[in-house]
Amino acid sequence: MPIATVNPTTGRTLLTFEALGPDGIEQCLADAAAAFAAYRTTSFADRSALLMRAAALLEEESEDVARTMTTEMGKPLGAARAEAAKCVKAMRWYAAHAEELLGDEQPAEADVRDSGASAVRAHYRPLGVVLAVMPWNFPLWQVVRFAAPALMAGNVGLLKHASNVPQTAVYLGELFQRAGFPHGCFQTLLIESGAVERVLRDPRVAAATLTGSEPAGRAVASVAGDEVKKTVLELGGSDPFVVMPSADLARAAQTAVTARVQNNGQSCIAAKRFIVHTDVYEEFAERFTAGMAALRVGDPMEDGTDVGPLATEKGRADLEELVDDAVGHGAGVLCGGRRPAGFDQGWFYEPTILSDVTPAMRVDQEETFGPVATLYRVADLDEAVHRANHTPFGLSSNVWTRDDADVERFVRDLEAGGIFINGMTASHPALPFGGVKRSGYGRELSGHGIREFCNITTVWRSAEHH
Repeated sequence: MPIATVNPTTGRTLLTFEALGPDGIEQCLADAAAAFAAYRTTSFADRSALLMRAAALLEEESEDVARTMTTEMGKPLGAARAEAAKCVKAMRWYAAHAEELLGDEQPAEADVRDSGASAVRAHYRPLGVVLAVMPWNFPLWQVVRFAAPALMAGNVGLLKHASNVPQTAVYLGELFQRAGFPHGCFQTLLIESGAVERVLRDPRVAAATLTGSEPAGRAVASVAGDEVKKTVLELGGSDPFVVMPSADLARAAQTAVTARVQNNGQSCIAAKRFIVHTDVYEEFAERFTAGMAALRVGDPMEDGTDVGPLATEKGRADLEELVDDAVGHGAGVLCGGRRPAGFDQGWFYEPTILSDVTPAMRVDQEETFGPVATLYRVADLDEAVHRANHTPFGLSSNVWTRDDADVERFVRDLEAGGIFINGMTASHPALPFGGVKRSGYGRELSGHGIREFCNITTVWRSAEHH
């Protein structure tokens, strides 16, 4: 894929960028290593002031940034504005909390008395240069949720962004520089996927974080494993949205629509598989279908548009393949299932609900990255849990019930990094974010996220020479 802005609303290429060559990559690596040597010794107060300045700049420029994101990947403009605001919030949160989150930890004196120490503590130190390989679907947020904690911990960042959001990538590199971060602290590398291995193998790079597809995660993890380098992976998701008989059906159905089509359905943590108890299946299906069918597909720059185009032509083709395969194997189509009429250009697809999904269909196990929902009927709690876990992924999950016994069972047994009860999955700076199984490993955000790229150092001081 060339490094280019291709407007998914029109299919037109607006801007193409030259990929960085070997000399350019070498210069970036050298600058990053030099920056880390000095930046790692800065105080939390200094880092916080820089990050607060970056947040203020982003807040001032958020309208332009939102329009750039919408132009590059097609999310509705309102959602792009919300994404920019969320980034500002996360930057300010880490600027305020990093010192506390990375404070020294001391074991109880009684536990270490026999170690011969007068003092023992666990001390957090930055690892070094961290490579971030990031996706196009939340082109600002995915980067900031890595960059804010990494920079506050004293690490420096190299960003390899998705090839179809180069303007957003360039903006991010410049944002931290304009905020006053020392030269080389955060750099955007406009490189093709094939150049990632070379960067990751370089001894000046200490670790990597990747948000993206499972194949991309495997590729980065295998190289990092070969080099014995730490990685955090946030990969695909096929999140269950379970509706039990005690649920508030009106709220559940309304939230289901938003949960499925947020970001035009292109979100790892979007609810994708709707698992409904047979006692309330008919009513939920009717409400859900009405909500999905009422959504307005259109130009994402226009007010009132609920669902814009898919970000890439290939993305739509992949989605169509999954739907066609399901229909070919007997799935029902409650709404949608095709390209909307009246759109001669751009990569639009109708909000779609597939019913009667069976294991014979690819959509039963594969992630639908677009506004396509699968609907399942289950007989009881046991079947709901089984169906929710019956996928290679384990990112997040949604459960709708007012029965405490149901809640306890789901919290105990759902295989997911998050369980959201009577609400929609969302990420928040103070909450750990990540998955299990093929959705990846490690955590972003919260104290867990900032510590992922730290050297946890045991500091032991002898009692004899105190």
